[in-house]
Amino acid sequence: MSTRRGFLRTTVAAGGAVALGLVPGSVAASGLSAVGTAEAGGRGGTGRRRPMRLLILGGTGFIGPHQVRYALDRGHEVTIFNRGRSAPGMFTGVEELIGDRATGELDALRGRRWDAVIDNSAGRADAPYWVRDSAGLLRDRAEQYLYISTRSVFADLSRVPATVDGPLLTKENTPGWRAGQPYPYGLAKALGEGEAAAAFGARTTIVRPGLIVGPGDETDRFTYWPVRIERGGEVLSPGEPEADRVQIIDVRDVSEWVVRLCEARTYGTYMAVGPENGRSMAEFLYGMAAVTTAPLSWTWVPREFLAAHGVRPYREMPVWRPSEPGWEGFARFDLSREVAAGLTFRSLADTTAATLEYHHSRGADRKAAFRAGATAEQERSVLQAWHASGRAAAS
Repeated sequence: MSTRRGFLRTTVAAGGAVALGLVPGSVAASGLSAVGTAEAGGRGGTGRRRPMRLLILGGTGFIGPHQVRYALDRGHEVTIFNRGRSAPGMFTGVEELIGDRATGELDALRGRRWDAVIDNSAGRADAPYWVRDSAGLLRDRAEQYLYISTRSVFADLSRVPATVDGPLLTKENTPGWRAGQPYPYGLAKALGEGEAAAAFGARTTIVRPGLIVGPGDETDRFTYWPVRIERGGEVLSPGEPEADRVQIIDVRDVSEWVVRLCEARTYGTYMAVGPENGRSMAEFLYGMAAVTTAPLSWTWVPREFLAAHGVRPYREMPVWRPSEPGWEGFARFDLSREVAAGLTFRSLADTTAATLEYHHSRGADRKAAFRAGATAEQERSVLQAWHASGRAAAS
C-alpha cells in the first residue's frame, strides 16, 4: 500500500498540470482545417462562441443526453432526431423530430437548416447506410457534419505511438468478413466515416472514441472496476501492472468536446481517448481505489494464466488489453493533435465517483445483473488456482 500512496501523490500533481493547460499549438498548425478554433473555449465554457442551431441524430442514448445538456447550457438551439421511443420528452426546450434511419424515414429533416450535425450512429451493420442517407440529405442543409466513430476502425494497432492516421479496416482487409455478410462493428464504422466524408467533404469532422465510460453507461465495462474495488478484499488484477496500458474517455469529456468542435467549426479526424499520456494498469486500478475506503489487496496474475482459466481481456477483465503482438498501440495514442483542438480530461477520481453514484442509483435487480466482468465466483476460483500453483509466492 505504500507504493500506492506514493503513486497517488505523484499522479495528483501530474493530473493537476494536465488539467490546467493545453499543449501549445493550433489545429491550423497541424495541417487540419478549422474555423474559429480559439473561440471554442475550454471545459468551463468561458470562451467566445456563436449561438448554433445544432441537430443531434439520436440524443437520448448514452452520449446524446450529455451533448444536449451541454449545448443548451452554452446557449445553443438544439434539435434531436430519433424514433421517439426510448425517452420522448426527456428535455425541456429541445425540438424533437421523429423518424427512423433504419427504414429511411427522414422526411422530418427535409427543408430544414442547421449549423452543425452530430451523428451518434450506433455500430450496427447497416450504420453506413444510415450515414449515407442522412449526410446526403443534409449536405446542403448544414455547415458541418460530425460523425462519432470508434477506435475499432483501425486495421493495425501495433505501432507505438499510435496515431489517428493509422490504416483503417476496409472490405478487403477485415479479417473473416466476406461479401454478403453483415458488416462487423469496426468495418461498419469505418465505412460510415467514408459516407460522411463523401457527402460533406472538407466540412466533415470524425471523432474516434475508445471505451466511453462514466455516468449513464449501461455496458458495465468500466463500472465493473469501481464497483469491484468498492467491495474490497483481494482483487484479481490482470496482466503486467506497468507494461499494460489504459486509454479511455469520460462520456462528459467526449460529449462536451464534440459540441466545442462544432462551435469552432473544427474539421478533420481526431481520437477521443485519454489521458494524454495514458495510464498503466496499476495507475488505473490504484487511482480508482483512492475514491473508496474498503480494505483491499491486489493480486496480479499473468495473462497466460488467466487465458488458461478462461479469463479474457475486455470480457471477464474489462478495459484491460495486454500489450501483446498486434495490440501494442491500443492504449498508446499520441494525442497532441486532439489536445491542441481542445480535448480535455477529467480526473480518474471524478469519473470513478460519478460512475459509482450512477451505479448506486440503479434498481437492485440491475445492480445485481452486471453485463461485463468476472463474477465473484469466477474471480475467487482463479485466485485460488493462482495461489495453489505456487507462482504467486514466486512473483
